[in-house]
Amino acid sequence: MLSPQSLPVVEATLPVVGGAVGEITERFYDRLFAAHPELLRDLFNRGNQANGSQRQALAGSIAAFATALVAHPAVRPDAMLARIAHKHASLGIAPEQYEVVHEHLFAAIVEVLGEAVTAEVAAAWDEVYWLMANALIALERDLYAQAGSAAGAPRRPYTVVARLLETDDVATFLVRPADGGPVPATRPGQYVSVQVELPDGARQIRQYSLSGRPDGALQFSVKRVAGAPDGEVSNHLHAHVGAGDTLLLSPPFGDVVLADGDGPVLLASAGIGCTPMIGMLSHLAATGSTRRVIAVHGDRDELAHAFRADLQQLTAKLADAQAHVFYEQPNGPWPTGRTGLVDLSAVEVPAGTTAYLCGPLPFLRSVRGQLIAAGVRPADIHYEVFGPDLWLGAEG
Repeated sequence: MLSPQSLPVVEATLPVVGGAVGEITERFYDRLFAAHPELLRDLFNRGNQANGSQRQALAGSIAAFATALVAHPAVRPDAMLARIAHKHASLGIAPEQYEVVHEHLFAAIVEVLGEAVTAEVAAAWDEVYWLMANALIALERDLYAQAGSAAGAPRRPYTVVARLLETDDVATFLVRPADGGPVPATRPGQYVSVQVELPDGARQIRQYSLSGRPDGALQFSVKRVAGAPDGEVSNHLHAHVGAGDTLLLSPPFGDVVLADGDGPVLLASAGIGCTPMIGMLSHLAATGSTRRVIAVHGDRDELAHAFRADLQQLTAKLADAQAHVFYEQPNGPWPTGRTGLVDLSAVEVPAGTTAYLCGPLPFLRSVRGQLIAAGVRPADIHYEVFGPDLWLGAEG
């Protein structure tokens, strides 16, 4: 992957660049948005920019990619790249945008590191960048081709045919293509990007997991998030979008999808992380799966638990399925062993289990550790994070 002349330079400078990557990404985004304010208005999530999570995610991915190149020069970290490529494809990222990023990223590197960026160092890190960028461009090109769309193509208009209130803060939207054409193929666990125009004219984009696949429609669910800018899109959808309205959606993307097979599967979620898991359960029930299925969910209480009834109904339809639900502060009588955070110590996890996780980062860390302690191979534990993936490249 890395050329023989660049490898020792990257290895020698990785601690310096890694130590400064947070400041570098801060300068990068400031420069990028000063030159291209339309990117912050219509592409980047303003909430994630405001709270710094997108900047942390970029810093983490750059450091993880460079570290992987140094540790295993002949191996491309495809798992990490696939996660990023799916996110990029859902946003409509085009190849020419990598040139824009390169310009402002390397200007930020020079600003932060100054004279330490010799011609040799600049050339080596330029190679790192284009190895990552060109790999992502190729992966994204394949994803666009599979979805039947061009890079950067406009999102497709969908008509909202129904809106269902799951809880006080979670609404499900059923949508059909406005042109009457076919619904795109989906895989259980995928998500769509939804673009809305906000009162200030910004066309902000958010990604929402498919929580089922009704005939001839797509279904995604949205939790209302308090405050702006974090919750500006979810609040807009809750307050202003209903049956008959039009939304712009990307094709479905996402690399954390339910794999075919006969082995046992464990679906673990917390809070609104239940949406892709309900999508997977719906698929298993609809196909009459005979796999052993263990569904685990953690929530604040019964009223906050979206798809509570669906969880019980879907597991009841399956030949060999169990549901284990934990509430931190149950409203009514609830088993002591199921009160508090998710605890798998009393859940039998059979050999050969493949696990899918979705929820906040502390939940993912806790459940992943419990599954490994129960004998599940790390390679068989797959996770989805809502928002920037701050765990990327660090799960090992």
